[in-house]
Amino acid sequence: MSLIASPWALVVFVALISVVSLAMSRRSVTIEGFFEGASHGVQPSLWTLVFSQVTTWIFARSLMNSAILGYFYGMPGTLAYATYYLSFLTGGFIVSRLRAEHAGSVQDWLGDHFGALGHWTYNLVVALRLLSEVFANLIVVGLIFAAAFPQAENASMIAIIALALIGLVYSARGGLQASLRTDVLQMVVFLVVFAIAFLIMITASDFSFSAVMGAQGVHDQGSRPGWVLVVVALLQVLSYPAHDPVMMDRGFIADRARTNQSFGLAFVISTLCIFGFGMFGIQAGLIGGAYENQLLGTWAGMFGPFVYFLLMCSLLVSAVSTLDSALASSARLVIDELGVGSRSVANGRWAMVLFMIGGTLLTLFPNKTLFDAVAVTATASMFLTPVMAVTFVGGVVPRWAYGISWITAIVGAGAFMYRGTDIVARFVPGMHKYDQLLSICIYVLVVGFAACILGALINRQVAK
Repeated sequence: MSLIASPWALVVFVALISVVSLAMSRRSVTIEGFFEGASHGVQPSLWTLVFSQVTTWIFARSLMNSAILGYFYGMPGTLAYATYYLSFLTGGFIVSRLRAEHAGSVQDWLGDHFGALGHWTYNLVVALRLLSEVFANLIVVGLIFAAAFPQAENASMIAIIALALIGLVYSARGGLQASLRTDVLQMVVFLVVFAIAFLIMITASDFSFSAVMGAQGVHDQGSRPGWVLVVVALLQVLSYPAHDPVMMDRGFIADRARTNQSFGLAFVISTLCIFGFGMFGIQAGLIGGAYENQLLGTWAGMFGPFVYFLLMCSLLVSAVSTLDSALASSARLVIDELGVGSRSVANGRWAMVLFMIGGTLLTLFPNKTLFDAVAVTATASMFLTPVMAVTFVGGVVPRWAYGISWITAIVGAGAFMYRGTDIVARFVPGMHKYDQLLSICIYVLVVGFAACILGALINRQVAK
């Protein structure tokens, strides 16, 4: 137990996971394996696909967000973040519709309908999403090691750089194929350490399921902001999966039957995991734990060294897993979709390097609010909701309507980033930032649907 209580135990754990991941990632890989995940021309198995979907979506940022929202807003806070995992159902539906139209990616579908405009507008949002993934997971790594080594002034940055290099090295060895292979290992490790920690928490004498389910949080407004965020998540979940390249990339690498199964199973497993992790935050609020360093200090005092160690291992495994998936998707984005360079493993690796550098540099900026990164990219993606909804029911959306929907979503994302300014507050007043976010989402959807429906009606009249 004294070994686990040492912060160096986390260093040893990361080293072990890194060595195994490097051993599992193949040194030689084909171009198809690097960009499409195929192993000797064979599509991934159902459970490889499921575990890869789950472990890349219950990443470190999401685990921390769920716990922090549960701490401040009780059960509604954790429920709000779990609502985002309906994305597996809406994402599965989107993939099914796109594949029915013989599209090989979201970019293919948008290109068919909107040409170059569809390509570059979508790819810009995807690039922001990938940078956000790298940035946010490295931030969590930095927080963990800053808390583990409080006397070391540069512990956070050293840990960020070290894990960035580790993730880059084994991701660059095998691309998407390496990501799929290591995701299975990382998911198994995550489930084991998380299950042990969860069982210890719920069997403790001070734990009560009824108290957790009825928790209102420690925020001065109670659970109200959490319920507001539930509504926000329900509005954003229609487009949220479509802008996530990690999920979308895995929607086109296996046959349709296996893909549909994987999305359904991933929804069940990931929602249970994220909900369960959120309960650690709710429990911290119920027993009166003071909020310290993104809950890390709170948990250290609440659960003792063994459970705390397991929780940190869960976060670190999920961070490593998400980094490799984000880098694999960044290679496909830059080479396959943007066409920057020929389709080669070497060029894919250079794309990974650029995105890892970009995400690492973002950790130097002062805003470390983890949910903000989710909210900004999720709002930016909402231009897809009216576009897909109108097109799927048979409407023909003109490019000018598509452009209006996209511009409105980007302005909305920027408004949330700068919600504290006078000009934004004038248009989206609210007692809480989630009230403002809800107002922004409604604006984006109303304008987007108005433009797309009007455009479709005009096209119908012209066609007559």
